[in-house]
Amino acid sequence: MRPLTEEETRVMFEKIAKYIGENLQLLVDRPDGTYCFRLHNDRVYYVSEKIMKLAANISGDKLVSLGTCFGKFTKTHKFRLHVTALDYLAPYAKGFGVAAKSTQDCRKVDPMAIVVFHQADIGEYVRHEETLT
Repeated sequence: MRPLTEEETRVMFEKIAKYIGENLQLLVDRPDGTYCFRLHNDRVYYVSEKIMKLAANISGDKLVSLGTCFGKFTKTHKFRLHVTALDYLAPYAKGFGVAAKSTQDCRKVDPMAIVVFHQADIGEYVRHEETLT
């Protein structure tokens, strides 16, 4: 597990900033401690510095994961967010939600119409599985 390089940090922060904008700083400087991003096997983990220092005693080849997986770097060095990052991004996000209309309807709808209901959460599909069509 190692810190991200400048280029990796730039690419990842640009991707996250598309969703949460200036609130990116709030992910790192939290009131409950300092958090950081670490790279392990092309995956980026979001972990508190306390936990990271404790994990320093574990060798890199034996370490499976640490903290929350935010996403991964592809072979072409693009960053892809994982669904596990949603819990951390949703409180600061401008546009996570559930679509109220189909894609076809969204193209024809009035500009002031509501097309997204509320912030999404991971368990919504499971809770409403019977009613989804």
